[in-house]
Amino acid sequence: MKHAQPRLNQLGAYPFERLKKLLAGISPNPSLQHIDAGAGEPRLPLANFVQDTLHAHLGGFSKYPPTRGIGELCEAVSEWLMRRYKLAAVNPQTQVLSANGTREALFAIAHALVNPESANEKPHVLMPNPMYQIYLGAAVTAGGKPYVMACTPENDFAPDLDAIPASVWAQTALIYVCSPSNPTGWVADFAYYEKLLQLADKHDFYIVADECYSEIYWQNKPLGLLEACQKMGRNDFRRALVMNSLSKRSALPGLRSGFIAGDETLIARFAKLRSYTGPATPLPLQHVAAAAWRDETHVAANLKVYRDSLAAFFAAFGVGQAPAGSFFVWLPVHDGEAFAAAAFAQQAVTILPGCYLSADDEKNDNPGRGFIRAALVDGPEKAAELARRLRKVKV
Repeated sequence: MKHAQPRLNQLGAYPFERLKKLLAGISPNPSLQHIDAGAGEPRLPLANFVQDTLHAHLGGFSKYPPTRGIGELCEAVSEWLMRRYKLAAVNPQTQVLSANGTREALFAIAHALVNPESANEKPHVLMPNPMYQIYLGAAVTAGGKPYVMACTPENDFAPDLDAIPASVWAQTALIYVCSPSNPTGWVADFAYYEKLLQLADKHDFYIVADECYSEIYWQNKPLGLLEACQKMGRNDFRRALVMNSLSKRSALPGLRSGFIAGDETLIARFAKLRSYTGPATPLPLQHVAAAAWRDETHVAANLKVYRDSLAAFFAAFGVGQAPAGSFFVWLPVHDGEAFAAAAFAQQAVTILPGCYLSADDEKNDNPGRGFIRAALVDGPEKAAELARRLRKVKV
């Protein structure tokens, strides 16, 4: 087995496996009810339409689902994109693909767009740091060379495009953008996307935008990559792909339903790859997904809960402010691992050390080392209680 996928050996344990190891042997404070703020798993009631739609289409479990997505779902996604971002047109047949959640799509896209055997090799895959760790795993297993972009308080947690050397841009195959950001809550504005799209044209690379938190924001609706393309007159969305899902927007992580949309040339290439590797969402669940993209009532109700939770947390915590987007709080501490272990032991709270969501750079600096991430997914009361407990942690 010496020749089995050596690239996998470059990957460390996934963040939650590392957390499990960190907390092994530590007993949480038995006098307190446990609060799990580690995983970004929405815990809100099911929208009313879910059960009825699922029941009406149960017969679909006896059929193979199309990998690209049923017409009803792709049309619902297209309509939502046009409604949400005021896009002139999105072709549901050529510019939209269904995905089994966005995790597998964000991973697989690197395997469609990075070619390490090319004579004109462009190995770099750029990504924010800290990040959703799937970006890193995708780059490594696709044979690319990860290039991390430090997101720190000094740059307002924005991946600094001006700090990237021209030599790196020239060797870039694709860049991952996460807006709103997991875990920092940073949101890209038009100027940011405009500069990035101009760089993509100049240096011939692709942009993959992870927009899974697009419907969870503090004040203003976040701009989307396709929306920025249209503002620049790029109505064909060339070089651009966006990915989104119902996991966060509709609090349906178990549905495993998302989409990829954008440049039809890239969509066609990715569809070919997914016809071999992409798991298709079962037909009944695709019908539920279509209904979810067409309903905004439950989304507005969910957003209110998240906003109320953020407000309650920072009112009780006493310092800091709500992020522009997402339901995470990214809090500075002296040592993220030590703080997470102490929080579990002293206050029966599970949180994630920031270094588990970051990678060491060439100087062995890790921008997440002095942070922890807490997910506000249990409503305002639990958010306030979480804040009070975190204030009491002694390291």
